[in-house]
Amino acid sequence: MTESQRHTVDVPGATLSYVVRGNIADATPDRPPLLLGGSPMDGTGFGSLADRIPDRVLVLVDPRNVGHSLREDPTAAVTPEQHAEDLHAVIEALGVGPVDVFASSGAAVNSLFLVAAHSDDVRLLVAHEPPMAALLPDGAAIGQACDDLVDVYDREGMGPAMARFIGLVMHRGTWTGDEPAPDPAMFGLPTEDDGSRDDGLMANMRGGGCTRVPDLDAIGAAPTRVVLGVGEESGGPEDGEIAGRAAHAVAARLGQEPVVFPGGHNGFLGGEFGQTGKPDEFAERLREVLAG
Repeated sequence: MTESQRHTVDVPGATLSYVVRGNIADATPDRPPLLLGGSPMDGTGFGSLADRIPDRVLVLVDPRNVGHSLREDPTAAVTPEQHAEDLHAVIEALGVGPVDVFASSGAAVNSLFLVAAHSDDVRLLVAHEPPMAALLPDGAAIGQACDDLVDVYDREGMGPAMARFIGLVMHRGTWTGDEPAPDPAMFGLPTEDDGSRDDGLMANMRGGGCTRVPDLDAIGAAPTRVVLGVGEESGGPEDGEIAGRAAHAVAARLGQEPVVFPGGHNGFLGGEFGQTGKPDEFAERLREVLAG
């Protein structure tokens, strides 16, 4: 196990927490720190992947209001731009120049916003399945579904809202908006409202996490090498899950083909949150991409 140290950095409205595994002084321009980012997942979700990349200095980030990171108003919306500025602050705090980034799901969206705004922060970005639904033909219907589930969250609480979210992200093919709302009990979710409204995922959804698109022209012109990743089990550009389809769409807008990673959206997990993908194979593919 690589030695780890937890650090914090203050940003407007929040205190961010991140763990450095290894010695920052060992990083070099050719092998910079590798930042592992999820959203709304915190850094603990990268435990299995991090264990399989022992030869890199790793930075595991908790996004604001998730894990050890705190913010002044945990009920407020958080936009991809805010998350991007948070990542910028963490990278500045490292003090070692541009880093490599592996970002999954919402953090892949946030990291693309980061490259658009601060391209000198990132040498290489591997954006794994960014759910950038606005680029899809059914993007308007997906955006409405995101707004609807936030409304349900405000009225009824986490269980019914999360059931809708799971139904949305597991759906394959075109989203019409006529799909029935799943029963929370199907997923073992609570059916009673506990009154809390501080969930990090819902804050991201409230902030446009599935509908906002960064300046793709700026990303294409940036010095950062950007690689889009898609899970082999996530389906194709037309019949797959939303995050997988969006990865294909972002790649196409950047003039590239996505790199196929083992497993699905959770391919790097090794039992975290009760989910197991293909962490050995996933880490091997990631190392290949990092080697360039």
